[in-house]
Amino acid sequence: MKDLKYWVWLSSLPGIGARKFYDLINFFQTAENVFNSSYEELKHSQIVKEEVVNVIVNNRSLEKIDKYLKKVKDNSIKIVLSNQEEYPVNLKTIYDPPPVLYCLGEFKQDDKEAIAIVGARKATDYGLKTAESLAEQLVQNGLTIVSGMALGIDAAAHRGAIKGGGRTIAVFACGVTNPHPRSNINLYREILKNGAVVSEYPLGMNPYPGNFPARNRIISGLSLGTLVVEANIKSGSLITADFSLEQGRDVYAVPGNINSPSSMGTNNLIKNGAKLVDCVEDILCELPSSCLIKAANKIHIHLEDNEALIAAALLENGKTVDQIAAETGLGINPVLLAFITGICYNMC
Repeated sequence: MKDLKYWVWLSSLPGIGARKFYDLINFFQTAENVFNSSYEELKHSQIVKEEVVNVIVNNRSLEKIDKYLKKVKDNSIKIVLSNQEEYPVNLKTIYDPPPVLYCLGEFKQDDKEAIAIVGARKATDYGLKTAESLAEQLVQNGLTIVSGMALGIDAAAHRGAIKGGGRTIAVFACGVTNPHPRSNINLYREILKNGAVVSEYPLGMNPYPGNFPARNRIISGLSLGTLVVEANIKSGSLITADFSLEQGRDVYAVPGNINSPSSMGTNNLIKNGAKLVDCVEDILCELPSSCLIKAANKIHIHLEDNEALIAAALLENGKTVDQIAAETGLGINPVLLAFITGICYNMC
């Protein structure tokens, strides 16, 4: 793909974030045109500062790009661009999706039905056990767990997903071949067997502090909702929760000891409208109907004939009760009754 070379080049330049990237593409029409533009044309666009114009002009080597792409290929890393069909559908709809995603491991279509679990690095035993247990139960209901592989709650969430035999995705604030923290190297290897490690940052990039807030928008962006298990009042996990709200996603929080600093952030989220979670059903019952059907099938809930008809209809484009009633010929009341009693009752 011709675009790939130039997209990778432009997205990897210092000073070119997602918004500047798209602004340049919109102005010059293609990344290749940005590559071939003169100093004067770039400066005239007024999209980036003069120092970034210099970065663009002084880093235009096709030889270096080809060498870099060979390194990517040699490391079995897949590159997905935001204009490609295989780009994660949930992430594509956020305000500033990463133009380029590096993916190590396997990324599947079903990963669109995902929940992010984040929380304190210095977590309590209560928080660690809760994160691991909820992640394990969520994957057993057909969901993918997304987190950042940090110490504490993140790592516990990944471990729970792996323990439950499900899928998990770690989003890095550095290159995908640079596991951080190094103490989680064994977890990193297990994640690659059961899911994927993804990042918007090029190979070799270190986990600079400024990368983490941007990384958090990807964690929430890949997910249907974000669950915060433990967080103090200034936790970076609350940034992920804020991104989730901005992206129109749900926010869930596990309540904690009112005297514990590590629960102040989560308890505050609940005060401000986050859904209180004390069991996995609190999350499952908030998910789209297609996720409920998938979960029902995963745990082998028996659907009666009417319920099966409704389930099939629900799986197609999130249809309304009226549409399902018309298609199945059952009428509105039987549709409501069958769905509520046959599926929601069994799961909630």
